[in-house]
Amino acid sequence: MTEQQARKGSGIILLSFLVALMLTIVPLPGWAQGFRPEWTALILLYWSLALPQRVGVGVGWLAGLLQDALLGTLLGQHALAFALIAFLALRLHRPLRLVPIWQQALAVLALLLVAQLVVFWINGIIGRPAPAWQAWASIPVGAAMWPLIFYVLRGVRRRFQVQ
Repeated sequence: MTEQQARKGSGIILLSFLVALMLTIVPLPGWAQGFRPEWTALILLYWSLALPQRVGVGVGWLAGLLQDALLGTLLGQHALAFALIAFLALRLHRPLRLVPIWQQALAVLALLLVAQLVVFWINGIIGRPAPAWQAWASIPVGAAMWPLIFYVLRGVRRRFQVQ
């Protein structure tokens, strides 16, 4: 892979994270807030599974810090959660790449649950109240979105030859 191809691929990866961060702050009606998928985590999981040599724990940490800064949450809580799920995705990427998309979605469900539990745990430590039941709704919504995200990003990766 030439240096120009690597930079081009990095730009596509960065752009996908920027789109995810923008989708994270798009205003939604109050009733729909809890159903917003964790876009940044989903993008991180895709790239960690597709290109584990390029996107890993460090990228997860940075994406989480950006999301913390963007949302005004405790700096580091999403960073820790995203670094953890990136680590788990890296450990599981070989078997997950071999299973059908619906089984990948189940694994994504579990990884999103881990990330949400870490965020809720940190909020509990700092004394924030427990979230409403709607906060848990983002997990199955994100897992249900996984096939769409997978096929769209795989198409982008192939179209722009991101390796």
